[in-house]
Amino acid sequence: MQEFETYTLPNGIKGIHRRVRSSVTHCALVVNAGTRDEQSHEYGLAHFAEHAIFKGTKRRKAYQINCRLENRGGELNAYTTKEDTTIHATTLRSDFSKAVELIADVAFCSTFPEHELQKEREVIVDEINTYKDSPADMIFDTFEDLIFAGSELGHNILGTKAALMRHTSESIKRFVERTHTTDQMVFSSIGNMSVKSVQSIAAKYLAEQPSTKRDFKRITPVSVEPFERVVNKHTHQTHCIIGARAYDINDEKRLPLSLLVNILGGPSANSRLNTVLREKNGLSYNTEAVYTPYNDCGMVAIYFSSDHHNADLCRELIDKELRALRTTPPTARRMAMIKRQFLAQMAISMENNEGYMLGAGKSYLVHDEIDTLEEVYRKVSAVTAEQITEVAEEIFANTSTLIYQ
Repeated sequence: MQEFETYTLPNGIKGIHRRVRSSVTHCALVVNAGTRDEQSHEYGLAHFAEHAIFKGTKRRKAYQINCRLENRGGELNAYTTKEDTTIHATTLRSDFSKAVELIADVAFCSTFPEHELQKEREVIVDEINTYKDSPADMIFDTFEDLIFAGSELGHNILGTKAALMRHTSESIKRFVERTHTTDQMVFSSIGNMSVKSVQSIAAKYLAEQPSTKRDFKRITPVSVEPFERVVNKHTHQTHCIIGARAYDINDEKRLPLSLLVNILGGPSANSRLNTVLREKNGLSYNTEAVYTPYNDCGMVAIYFSSDHHNADLCRELIDKELRALRTTPPTARRMAMIKRQFLAQMAISMENNEGYMLGAGKSYLVHDEIDTLEEVYRKVSAVTAEQITEVAEEIFANTSTLIYQ
């Protein structure tokens, strides 16, 4: 299987490319800058900047940006997370250079015209209102705000309406200049082209930008004591998160924890939480477990929603499952199934070229390497049942709980 090839542009932007047989190409500029890089007066600015880059450049108006690829059947989009901002495009192979040129234009030449920003503020206000209408989404941000108390990792990505109204064209420019430096960027691509051709196109449009370097460091969140909070939201259901701080993205225990979380509440219908809460007892329609690793810390969260009168029983059953995982290592047969399931999920996800390209870009940005499926297979195969139990004890011995009711 052809894997990613790498290169570096003169200004420090790193590149990765995977050649596949397809008439469609995917590419992205992944920037190691997100909401945790906002200062206290900048909350919501990373996300606002991501919207604002499409509102006009030195060469194009907003409408021209929207039409550049879409008129040819392609797509241009972007998203913001706690630690990164990604601008990505999907086009036919014949339009690849147009996609790269447009990404470079919005990433480096946006002018953030104030009259356009005023309209975009209203769009984001509507996004904030939609988010507030979804307790299943909002509870995760509230939990992170508590478990990363005092840290920029805690506040939500969208920010507040009041803060949004304060952000101007100049504040966006200052934020982008400070955080979007070329030493913190990866250009990732997948398509039926040689890496030499891709590098040539990337150099034409991305390498003309001057080299810049980050001059600040992220601060690791301090530990917090376990907590239990109940928030009266007057919702039709109880929404609950049980979670804890976890390993960072470079920790060797990250993989055993990923396997543990997958069997506990991953996407499969036979996950332990789905089996006990939904299939056996009919108590919850929505239940999942997620592990979110960050640059210097992480978080595990178990979520469920249920009728109010079933919430306590759901928590008891979850506690029972966690005690079992902390005290009884999986059998050899069970471990074989756990590993096979995890690897199959990864292999299937890699068939989605766009998702694979985005994930590889983030991996290369953080780890300076991309594991092949064979390498992942080797690492997964080396995980032992005792390691699963060990990380379960370390993570779930002292959990925190947040309840919306």
